[in-house]
Amino acid sequence: MYHADETRYDHVPVRRAGHSGLVLPAISLGLWQHFGSADPLAARRDVILAAFDRGVFHFDVANHYGDGDFGSSERLLGQILSQELKPYRDELVISTKVGYEIHPGPFGTGTSRKAVLQGIDDSLRRLQLDYVDLYYAHRFDEMVDVAETVRALDDVVRQGKALYIGVSNYDTPQAKRAIRLFQDLGTPFVVDQMSYNMFNRNVETSGLLDVLRDAGAGLVAYGPLSEGLLSDRYLGGIPDTFKIHPTNEATFANGRAAVVTKLNALNELAKGRDQTLAQMALAWLLRDPVVTSVIIGTTSTDHLADNLKACSHLDFTPDELTAIEKIIK
Repeated sequence: MYHADETRYDHVPVRRAGHSGLVLPAISLGLWQHFGSADPLAARRDVILAAFDRGVFHFDVANHYGDGDFGSSERLLGQILSQELKPYRDELVISTKVGYEIHPGPFGTGTSRKAVLQGIDDSLRRLQLDYVDLYYAHRFDEMVDVAETVRALDDVVRQGKALYIGVSNYDTPQAKRAIRLFQDLGTPFVVDQMSYNMFNRNVETSGLLDVLRDAGAGLVAYGPLSEGLLSDRYLGGIPDTFKIHPTNEATFANGRAAVVTKLNALNELAKGRDQTLAQMALAWLLRDPVVTSVIIGTTSTDHLADNLKACSHLDFTPDELTAIEKIIK
């Protein structure tokens, strides 16, 4: 029988989502890839429980996740939530999302009222939960007035099926409008989840971080290592087979060799901080308190433990920040 480590909250600091009462671990675990029906449940359970034992109490999923078998990532997590983690439900933050394809037909995608309200019921069934802590609109739906989506998400909270609301992949103008509507309704909107890493700083340059700061909300960063690019795996070169996430396509604007040069320069800085490149990249994202949490994705307990070591050195000197800026600009 599983018993959580009694020292689990001694390792990863928690951060508040803006001015809300929601707090998240500085590093969270996402189940985007390789946590579906084709993956070994026992091995994935080991990673999830190892994360909780180290103070990672936020698990992020979506109804679309499952490596093509939509919903299977929620089902996998639901098995663990109903068994090993059931006694710890009050300690957990479980987040899921609606917006990308989940079943055939016009209501199997998007964020219409029908899609949102039936989506939360289906997610709760797969997760074997009465409520989720955080429910996201996974994307901005050009075919639906944002006011309809916002009202539906507000109703999810009023029905007791989610405690907090977030949006994901909403750019700055889209987020501004949604936030105003949430504020008018009194919806507990707390975070925007966006792609953010050293090579993709759109949330900074677009002003989104300032919008969230002014609204008393936070940012949750996904893709913090750009699919593993920001690690020591590619110091010797980036193979042609490396697939970049669509949000990070500009990373290779000047060619892959230029990126390798940057990676090696960053790696030298990380060594001076007694960190790996990946650890420094995670810490760098957390330099701004508006960033509530960064979501890592791993199926290895060793990789998990290595990433979490980033939390032991989150401070940067002005000289370090200046040097990083010169490298990545």
